[in-house]
Amino acid sequence: MTNTELLTRAAALRHGRTPFVLATVVHAERPTSAKPGDSALVLPDGTVEGFVGGSCAETTVQLQGLRVLQTGESLLLRITPGADTGTEGPREPVEGLATVANPCLSGGTLDIFLEANLPPALTYVYGHAPIARALLDVGRVLGLDARPASCGEPLPPDLDVVVIATHGRDEETVLTEAARAGVPYIGLVASPKRGTAVLTALELTEEQRARIHTPAGLDIGARTPAEVALSVYAEIIALRPRAARAACPGAGSAAAPQSVAGDVDPVCGMTVVVTPDTLSLDRAGSRVYFCGPGCRHAFADDPSRYAHA
Repeated sequence: MTNTELLTRAAALRHGRTPFVLATVVHAERPTSAKPGDSALVLPDGTVEGFVGGSCAETTVQLQGLRVLQTGESLLLRITPGADTGTEGPREPVEGLATVANPCLSGGTLDIFLEANLPPALTYVYGHAPIARALLDVGRVLGLDARPASCGEPLPPDLDVVVIATHGRDEETVLTEAARAGVPYIGLVASPKRGTAVLTALELTEEQRARIHTPAGLDIGARTPAEVALSVYAEIIALRPRAARAACPGAGSAAAPQSVAGDVDPVCGMTVVVTPDTLSLDRAGSRVYFCGPGCRHAFADDPSRYAHA
């Protein structure tokens, strides 16, 4: 896959709201099979598309890439054949840098930047009045994926925010669907009196009803539609609704990154991500996983050499 093809694929993933990590080799000390500029994508299911080195380097990028998807924080990954130590012993950890000793590399070192690409918070706004239009405009300025929505429209599993500014139209239906779907933030633009009446009439559990914020927004003395929209997003930012999804972008959807389950390759000592495609062998009633075919062949030839397996 060429870099042009990789960037086209990345654009398609962004359009489809699929989180991914763009891994780019920024520095290489020979001998390595990768060179600066080589890149790959790490997808939520652990798939790696592109090239950032041999099987051992790719396995490390896969593991660290899935961790980046869970934290949402980009990372500079250094893959080196030995421990990163100096004359005075191990170096202090550096924020934003992860150093991994990879015994598979034959003397070279790779620095790979892992860039988290997470879809912006998906926000549905109901209504056509000035406040609803302001909610769309302000939301987009803030970098949210703010979209107009209509009653009866299916709620996507990665929906983060629902704000209802329909002024009495179809409120109960949307509120009920959003609360039962577990949308992290649900806001109803209404007066305190009317908002309380609407909530009381809903057939919801107390836990579901507690998800609904009405009057939506912080009390900042808002008067204009834009100020009301600002107050709503101020409340959303203060509550950080995406944290309710267990710090996992797109959780609950098909695009959710898998939990990082790892096992240690008994031959080289690397930690590998366990997926249906991970190379493995059965040994004494258990499954043994490997970073690449070389380690699997070595283990198969003489399992007794790896007593710790």
